[in-house]
Amino acid sequence: MKILVGLSGGVDSAVAAALLKKQGYDVIGATMSIWGKDEYHDFKGHNNACFGPDEIKNIKEAAKIAKLLDIPYFTVDCRNNYEKTVVENFRTEYLSGRTPNPCVWCNQHIKFGIFPLSAKKQGIDFDKFATGHYARMGEFDGETCLKRGIDPKKDQTYFLYRLSKEQISNLILPLGGYKKEEIRKIAQELNLEVANKPDSQDFYGGDYSELLKAGKKEGNIVDTEGKILGTHEGIWNFTVGQRRGIKISSTEPLYVISLNEKTNEVVVGHKDKTFNKSLIAKNLNFQINPEKFEGKILSAKIRSAQAPTSAKFRFIDRETIEIIFEDYQKSIAVGQSAVLYDNDVLIGGGIIESAK
Repeated sequence: MKILVGLSGGVDSAVAAALLKKQGYDVIGATMSIWGKDEYHDFKGHNNACFGPDEIKNIKEAAKIAKLLDIPYFTVDCRNNYEKTVVENFRTEYLSGRTPNPCVWCNQHIKFGIFPLSAKKQGIDFDKFATGHYARMGEFDGETCLKRGIDPKKDQTYFLYRLSKEQISNLILPLGGYKKEEIRKIAQELNLEVANKPDSQDFYGGDYSELLKAGKKEGNIVDTEGKILGTHEGIWNFTVGQRRGIKISSTEPLYVISLNEKTNEVVVGHKDKTFNKSLIAKNLNFQINPEKFEGKILSAKIRSAQAPTSAKFRFIDRETIEIIFEDYQKSIAVGQSAVLYDNDVLIGGGIIESAK
């Protein structure tokens, strides 16, 4: 079987390719090119980010990895699709006062969509697609599903909840049964130069204002009662839950509670105002029939680094769910994803529209 491995130039995808080759697969390496070299040539994004000028360096490192592993290597141009799908969505969401997760969007549309599809159009012949994500393939009631990786600190299923059943059926995930330290050890044994390369930490390593292309749009900073406390130069300069940089004096620390695009207001409050018991999510994607789980105690995540917490959900209509948490949750951000699990099995989720 021929396996196309998405090589990022990092340690995880390199070891994924090595493990698959050791298992006897016919492995091919490829890197998706997403950095718009012309439009962004003056931007100052830095290391440890997915999107930035380091792409040239990462491609060179991926080519070295492929050479060492003795596998064919290709680059696949996904720049136009990435700009139209991921960057424009990021820009639109941020400017409207929401907090998007571009990695979730990229995985659904580009990394597991346009990238392998474009590779085939480019003439690369393969049967399955593989990445270095920390997640496991599984089965639930006869359906192929995704399961959390065994390393809770590295599990990446949160970023994969929007994949379709078809995308999952064509997927191989070699790293889900490993811990990060084991992967670095394997890389060292293989003499891979990227064995100790730091992980990517963000979507873009520079100043977000470069991507947003936004000027100043002054508005008011208000408390939860509507009292004006100060001014701001654009709601996109704030995120829900933010404490530092508000620049409003108070006897207690102030946090950003919400961002109101219609009134161009940043709403702030004390810590007790940051907690909510439920949320509304739309733009749903379920990898397993959700009717099996409605009303059942599950676990949920409202951000990637969060440990799953007990919750249940109900359908409000076919396109909307309410997730009710067992305990109050802090700083639920509109635009982020709420993802549901049954133990280690990834069920699906949606985009957060409101919290209460």
